[in-house]
Amino acid sequence: MAKVKVHVFLKPGVLDVQGKAVEGALHGLGWAGVSNARVGKLIEFDLADAKDAEAEVKTMCDTLLANTVIESYRIEIT
Repeated sequence: MAKVKVHVFLKPGVLDVQGKAVEGALHGLGWAGVSNARVGKLIEFDLADAKDAEAEVKTMCDTLLANTVIESYRIEIT
């Protein structure tokens, strides 16, 4: 059984509205040194007995978990 984490984030150059909102809120709370805030998502799941877990998870990401037009992802398997 493999533990999988997929980190999904917007590609550079894609406007991150949620990140800008977080950055503005942090500034409003006194953390003026925060810049370039980006918000992503983390997807965690268990994967049973995959022969090539990395390739299988990559296919999952390209098919469903990430919008590869505007998002990138990073896979961790332990």
